[in-house]
Order: sequence, then structure tokens, then C-alpha cells
Amino acid sequence: MIRRIQQLFAERVHGTERPLMVRSPGRVNLIGEHTDYNEGFVLPAAIDKNIIMAVTPLNDSRFHFIAADLNQEYVGDLASVKKSPNGWPNYLLGVIDQMQKVGYPIRGCAVVFGGNIPIGAGISSSAALECGFAYALNELFDLGIDNLELVQLSQRAENQFVGVHCGIMDQFVNIFGRDRNVLKLDCRSLEYELVPFSRDDIEIVLCETEVRRALASSEYNVRRQQCEVGVKALQRVKPGVRSLRDVNLDMLREHRTMLDPIIYKRCEYVVRENARVLQGCEDLQRGDFRSFGQRMVESHEGLRDDYQVSSTELDALVELATSVSGVLGARMMGAGFGGCTINLVEEPRVREFVDVVRDRYHQPTGKSINVYVTRIQSGTSKLIDERIHV
Repeated sequence: MIRRIQQLFAERVHGTERPLMVRSPGRVNLIGEHTDYNEGFVLPAAIDKNIIMAVTPLNDSRFHFIAADLNQEYVGDLASVKKSPNGWPNYLLGVIDQMQKVGYPIRGCAVVFGGNIPIGAGISSSAALECGFAYALNELFDLGIDNLELVQLSQRAENQFVGVHCGIMDQFVNIFGRDRNVLKLDCRSLEYELVPFSRDDIEIVLCETEVRRALASSEYNVRRQQCEVGVKALQRVKPGVRSLRDVNLDMLREHRTMLDPIIYKRCEYVVRENARVLQGCEDLQRGDFRSFGQRMVESHEGLRDDYQVSSTELDALVELATSVSGVLGARMMGAGFGGCTINLVEEPRVREFVDVVRDRYHQPTGKSINVYVTRIQSGTSKLIDERIHV
């Protein structure tokens, strides 16, 4: 993949020096779903599915983007940065837009990129593109931007320019992720802790349902609103409550009669999920992957029964996974109503797991399934002589 990008760069970008090569990863979230906008905790990791970028400065204010996998390109000028109807250039344009708003002295550049992050699988190809490009511009023009600002700038690019109101988790782990570690992120303070993922004989396997997440966007907004309704009700008796992060299960149960039953279920899920993230980190610190895997299953049950964002296909995949020996944990990952499941599978059983899931998922649903076997690796970095350099 690296050589392919280098070759395309040599063919399409003429008269330049050797480009800066950058690797920017996708991500998974092991546990902690729908907790980010409630100022709670999440537990993501960067993975070995990457976007590779070749970037070089130009002598004028033009920018030239080449998307290798799409066989498309986009040319523009720093003097007039505006949204593209093609979609994909906007993730790069948004970074340029944010850097200009802050006042960083960037010039024109050429970018050739491609990779193996599956689009639409819920492992954040968008953040990989934004953070990888922001990192590259910072290196290319010696801007002196620290890692946290790279994260926040990339998030603003997606929020304000692309128009997707994502949280900060995807960009954060893209930059701060480390090999053999998951990242416990406090979505209120942005403090983080690296938690060891110490077993090399466990694979992270993603199973994509091939179901379009038609309800995910609208229902996501509904769930956010329902959580806000619950917080406002609790604030009447507990003025110190700023978000569901400040609520424990005893408090919630004490004031249950104040809440509509649906609102209560939504709040209970978030409170329990925050606790599961913290308990799961303790499991990993002890190397207790079976307990951690059980919390993943409990997370899925909460998403299915209380938060009600799962689907028939996601439920079927989790049920299939937990029937296979060597599967330590499984749950849906992401906003819901489609997308993929994340599974912790002992390495000797991965082939059996993949075969069982593919065969038994197709029988009742008639649908095929994409399976991606991944491992944890570090966040965005330079490539030097085709090697990762952090």
C-alpha cells in the first residue's frame, strides 16, 4: 500500500522532492457507547487499518488532492476554500479551513492518499483523513501545533466544515493511541490514561452487518435529547448534576418516579455503561480478559434493551459470536441500527469464528458479511523508509 501511494505520487505530482509519508489509523471502541456526549468515559484504540498519505509543499497557493482508491482528484486554492459536492475532499478542506482561521502560515500542497480502512464500517476513516492531514501540514510547515490542538482542530473541521457533529473520541485516539494499549478517555476533562491490552494472542474482529444505518442519525439525536431531559429533571432535586456523568445508580433509582419510564431506561443505560468502562479498565489492568469480555456482552444487552439502538442483525451477530468457543466478548459498536460488531477472539479460534459467523449469518438473513481482523497499534505517525516512526 505504501509503495502504491509512492508510485502514484511519482506519476501524478511532478518536479517535487521526496514526499512526507504519513500513516493515519482507523479506530475501534472496545466499550463505552453513547457515553461521550454525556461527558462520560470511552475506551477506544487505534488499529492496523490505515490511510497512507504522501504530502509535499507547492510553490504557490494551490492544493491538489488525489484519492487513489477512488481514482478522483480535487484542485483548489487557499484564497477560496469552499465545500466540494464530491464529499471526500471536505475532510481535507476542513483542516485547511481551520488552520487558516487560527492563522497558521500554510502554503499550497499536493496530497496523494489511499488505504485499507473500510468506508462505512464505523471505524472512522473520516478522523483518519482529518488527523493525518493536520499532522502532515504541521510537520511540513513546522507549525509547532501540539497533539491536543491537532485533535481539536481536526474535530472542528468535521463539526464546522463537513457538518457532522461528532464527539472528540475518534480524533483523540487517532493522535494519542499507542501500541498494545487502549485509551481511557474522560470526555469531560479530556484527561486520558493508557490501559495495557497485554495479550498478544487475542484478535479484535469486526463483523460488518452490511445494513445501512438509516435510523442512526435521527435516533442518535433523539437519544441525546432524552438524556438531556433526564438531566434537567434530576437537576431540580440535585443542582450539582451537570450531565449523566454526575449521576450514580442509587441517585437515579431514588428519583425514578420523576422520570418518564423511557427516559429512565436511557439514563440507566448511560450510568451503567460509564461504570462498565471503569470496571473494564480494572479488568485489563489485572489481565482479566474474560471479565472484560463479559462487560462487553452486558454493554450490548444495555444497548439492545435499554438504549434500544441495536438491530436484528447486530443482535444475531452477538448471539452467534458468544456461541463460539474462544470468543471472550462481543457487542455492537457505534451509533447503532447497523454498522458492525466488535469481538475479542482468542487467536487459535479466529478462523472457526469467521467461518461460523459467515455461514450462520447468511442462513437466516440472506445477507453476506464483511469480517476484518485487526490489532491495536499506535496513532498517526511519520513513515521513514517505509517503517513506522512515532
